[in-house]
Amino acid sequence: MAVTTPCYCTREDVKRAIDIHETARNNWQIDRAIQSAARNIEGFLHRVFYPQDTTRYFDWPNFQYAYPWRLWFDQWELAAIPTSVTTGGVTIPLSACNFEPVNSGPPYTYLELRRDQPYSFGVSSTPQRDVAITGTFGYWTATDPAGQFASAISSTTSPIVIVSDGSLVGVGDLLIVDSERMLVSNRSTLDTGQTNLTGGTAASAADVAISVTDGTQLHIDEVIQLDSERMLIVDITGNTVTVKRAWDGTVLATHSTGAHIYAFRTLTVARGQLGTTAATHASAAPASIHRVPSLIRDLAIAEATNRVLQETGGYRDPQGDGAAAIQHLGTALADLWDEAETTFGRKTRKRVI
Repeated sequence: MAVTTPCYCTREDVKRAIDIHETARNNWQIDRAIQSAARNIEGFLHRVFYPQDTTRYFDWPNFQYAYPWRLWFDQWELAAIPTSVTTGGVTIPLSACNFEPVNSGPPYTYLELRRDQPYSFGVSSTPQRDVAITGTFGYWTATDPAGQFASAISSTTSPIVIVSDGSLVGVGDLLIVDSERMLVSNRSTLDTGQTNLTGGTAASAADVAISVTDGTQLHIDEVIQLDSERMLIVDITGNTVTVKRAWDGTVLATHSTGAHIYAFRTLTVARGQLGTTAATHASAAPASIHRVPSLIRDLAIAEATNRVLQETGGYRDPQGDGAAAIQHLGTALADLWDEAETTFGRKTRKRVI
């Protein structure tokens, strides 16, 4: 099972949290868990935390019991000011619209028509789908930098992209380049152009300093591979790379001088996701990933981790030893759910507000 829907944490987040070693079976198990966790979070908090470009339709009048100049978006909150608002096919200028709450949005949860402007809802001959709003829906459009494309993409159908820094993108991330969103479904290695000058010559966890030609071509927190051994880069000083050996379940091995260093920079992606269109992209085009609120990311990691561990134990084994482990099983996860509901849960409206 590959990642096919937006996630709120990555495969790599979960693997590090519980130190799961790399196997195809575990990858599929984790991919399923991070997608299940995301859908569970959405169902519990009644909102989504990824952006989607689309048009949403609203009846007017409807059963919201709101003021006639106010339209609540309910679950379809806006992640940014939209591109258009129409009623009965007639455009309402954005300058005549107030998107609220102005002091804390996005997300914007409702729209108010300016009462000093001559516009109103309900222009259509039927209340059904009277109001249409085109824009980016979701929690927000915040992003984090993810390096740049290491090579151009000349095809709109190719599922393979190469990034400059493998530490910044994981499986499950929403990768954004120019105006296109891509969902990362897998990663594989790419020759970095660097070779092992000295270091890693002994099958010893204490042999952690590797000399390379150009240390700027590698990145802290990037997973590299020499021969069949993977290593985690924990520090870089000049052209000396400090690593954690035998990473990701691989076995300590000796490596000869001149061995090529590979990094996980080749990404398999689903193109043109969430209302965007697949396009060509130039080499060195800046890349970013969608930023998930930190508490939601923590909850997604915890929920996915719990699912994997419980599945491995047949949903019957406590995590820990003795009666205390049974007593406290899952309490930290329950606390995270409570915190997420308090901070991010969409509130129910019970009256005109």
